[in-house]
Amino acid sequence: MIDDTGGDNVAGGDPSDDDRLDRAFMALADPVRRRIVARLSRGPQTVNELAEPFAITKQAVSRHIQVLEQAQLVTRTREAQRRPVHLNAAGLESLTAWIDTYRLIHEQRFRALDALLESTDTNKKSQKRKAEQ
Repeated sequence: MIDDTGGDNVAGGDPSDDDRLDRAFMALADPVRRRIVARLSRGPQTVNELAEPFAITKQAVSRHIQVLEQAQLVTRTREAQRRPVHLNAAGLESLTAWIDTYRLIHEQRFRALDALLESTDTNKKSQKRKAEQ
């Protein structure tokens, strides 16, 4: 896999990792699914509980949950009659790890640019002082 800077994939992932990331980002592209993830960050909830704030059917919410399950962002368990939906922290962690890889690369580039600009500014001030003397 090639990253968008033209080099090798800095995250070092294999194609299955790419597929998982693709599914997760596509799942999170939908605002309803992002709101479901946000609500689940407060704790497990049933489909009925998750459906309450939305002006869509419970069946539609259930389909959104299936997409999130396929993206490995949520899981379901069975507790007697209840089937609560849980946030899958490991699935979210893989997304943040991927994002952090690129964030760190760009932070390093910005620090190098800041250092260059600072040294250029320092040199200009030094030359100006010498010229004034």
